[in-house]
Amino acid sequence: MSRFSNLGHRLYQGEVSFDFVGRRKLWYSISGVIVLIAAIGLSMGLHLGIEFKGGSVYTVAKPGLTVSQAQETSNQIVSSHPLVQSTDNGKIRIQVSTEESKSSDEIRAQLSEKLAVPLDTVEAQVIGPSWGKQISSKALTGLIIFMVLVTVYLAIAFEWRMAVAALVALIHDLLITIGVYALVGFEVTPGTVIGFLTILGYSLYDTVVVFDTVKENTKDLTKQNKLTYSEAANAGLNQTLVRSLNTTVVALLPVAALLFIGGGLLGAGTLNDISLALFIGLAAGAYSSICVATPLLAQLKEEQPEMKALRKRVLQHRAAAAAKAAGEVPAGEEIADEDLPAGMVGQRGRAAGTTRAKGRPSTKR
Repeated sequence: MSRFSNLGHRLYQGEVSFDFVGRRKLWYSISGVIVLIAAIGLSMGLHLGIEFKGGSVYTVAKPGLTVSQAQETSNQIVSSHPLVQSTDNGKIRIQVSTEESKSSDEIRAQLSEKLAVPLDTVEAQVIGPSWGKQISSKALTGLIIFMVLVTVYLAIAFEWRMAVAALVALIHDLLITIGVYALVGFEVTPGTVIGFLTILGYSLYDTVVVFDTVKENTKDLTKQNKLTYSEAANAGLNQTLVRSLNTTVVALLPVAALLFIGGGLLGAGTLNDISLALFIGLAAGAYSSICVATPLLAQLKEEQPEMKALRKRVLQHRAAAAAKAAGEVPAGEEIADEDLPAGMVGQRGRAAGTTRAKGRPSTKR
């Protein structure tokens, strides 16, 4: 832990630096591949829950009843491939789509008979497709409003380029999370939507923390000629790197417990709805704030005329400094004495006391 803390201190002081911004083409390529895979999964369709597409849900309470046993029995009763899950309180949840031709009372009676449980212990809930459409519409409306408010806030608090970079990172995280949901085949429920909104808030928080440091590092940047905007932004990113990683790890640990222990080992399938969205989204949010948002911001800022002029000055300054260090200066170029290393003055880096007037004969014999 002390070594990791020491690394964080060295990153903050600039003693160690990882060039995230300079390798933006690599990060863009990685993100492009991941988003493409997610898009392919999304094209296969999402497994929408009953709250979105309508149907009926039957809950059975029977000690010792397993999911596989309930699935086998349900397949004998209905023909629309019912979804069977275990709930947090030990009950079995059977979801039947609206395509099923049998009535709710008929399915309930057959479940009671085949599973050998009293009829009153089989709970039934019927949800119409119109209600599901309303839920889908409200979820989409909430997502759009969230995106608009985020863009407006960042544009006011920072600038429009930061707002654009943060918005691209948010869409990046959302596409990856939804794509993974489609590939894995998990059911999309209202809990999943809550998870989506939660990860977008987390991704925005992490991005704003990085942007705030970048803003401080780039204040009055055009008044100097040592760092370009990309280099100053990369320095700010390195200063917040350990903090971002620590925050992500601490947030992922309890979510991983929900997903792998609660949903996997204990069989509480309802936990998967929100835990998978949080797990994928938190990881994608940390990645996007470091490897997508800040490099994209630097790329947008470098297109400004003043930043282009700054980059030109910085490169010229470094070329002159390299020439001074080598003891050579391009012909006809004047170098200020205060910019020269100790003991070097005048043109062409001649040592102090060796310059003489042109045409003056030497006094040496």
